Amino acid sequence: MEFQVPVIDITAYVTTGDVHERRIVARRIDEAARTVGFMQIVGHGVPQTVIDGLAAAIDGFFALAPEVKQGYRTPPEINRGYSPPKSESLSLSLGVESANRMNDFFEAFNVGAAVSDYPGLELPLADYPENLWPREVPEFRALVEAYFREAGRVARTLTTAFADALELPAGYFERYTDHSLDVLRMNNYALPPGEVELDGELTGMGAHTDYGIVTVLWADQAPGLQVLGADGHWHDVRPAPDALLVNLGDLTARWTNERWLSTLHRVQPPVVDGTIERRRSAAYFHDGNIDAVIETLPSCLGDGSRYAPVTVAEHIRAKLAGSRALQPNTKAEREAARMRSARSPY
Repeated sequence: MEFQVPVIDITAYVTTGDVHERRIVARRIDEAARTVGFMQIVGHGVPQTVIDGLAAAIDGFFALAPEVKQGYRTPPEINRGYSPPKSESLSLSLGVESANRMNDFFEAFNVGAAVSDYPGLELPLADYPENLWPREVPEFRALVEAYFREAGRVARTLTTAFADALELPAGYFERYTDHSLDVLRMNNYALPPGEVELDGELTGMGAHTDYGIVTVLWADQAPGLQVLGADGHWHDVRPAPDALLVNLGDLTARWTNERWLSTLHRVQPPVVDGTIERRRSAAYFHDGNIDAVIETLPSCLGDGSRYAPVTVAEHIRAKLAGSRALQPNTKAEREAARMRSARSPY
């Protein structure tokens, strides 16, 4: 069977769709979540002007001189600001050493939910740090915040649909996401010509599963993104016109006892005619409240849970310690086993 990431129109959840229309969408989401773990979302309602603004902000920041970008670097435990090429290794979020021990060559800039967004809750500053905004790109903050709001709306629209798809009470996930640890990671895969020899071992972003509940990804049309299929092979994925790519994270796999998949994916070098082509993306990670306890939903228990209960804090910190601090995560055995069994090429 040919590998496909289904395209799902969520207009019924963005507007005032009737119960029948929403039920159809929820069924399609359930099918995609059970079989692929990825989907392409259209009808999301994000204005093209907002997406264009995000792309302009990404271009503006990553065009800055390396020494300027380095000024926005933060310690590994602070998931904000700039990450230069080869400073992270996503496979270590699963506790898996990369074959050539070469760190991922992407560079990134992170913004996210901050303590100041939730006055009165006394949230930990280490998990909800204040954002850094590059002074050299004056329009960056407004453009990025506009997209952050839209992506957050899409993520919450999806969790509304998830509750329907899993036959849970309306608004079920709201108690887990009312101060959600959300992060927007803007990625750039460009490298100056001649900096890296293409020897077949270059990694754009190592194989990993996403950490939280759901990820909303904007990406341009450059090649590189690959998803691990049920056949154990890696498959190329490019977004459909006007679509946002959506995939499920580990916390959703835990909630559903793996009825829904937290699918492994990676980014290979976007090579076109022997040269590296520029590739940009922006991933909005909707990760849930830091103090929320994630345990298997009663409707998904079956003969027993594959996972012990875990707080969002415990899970996210272990994952970030792997990718950012390069400390292999020892608590991702099931995901690591899937990665080790993956076969390549296709």
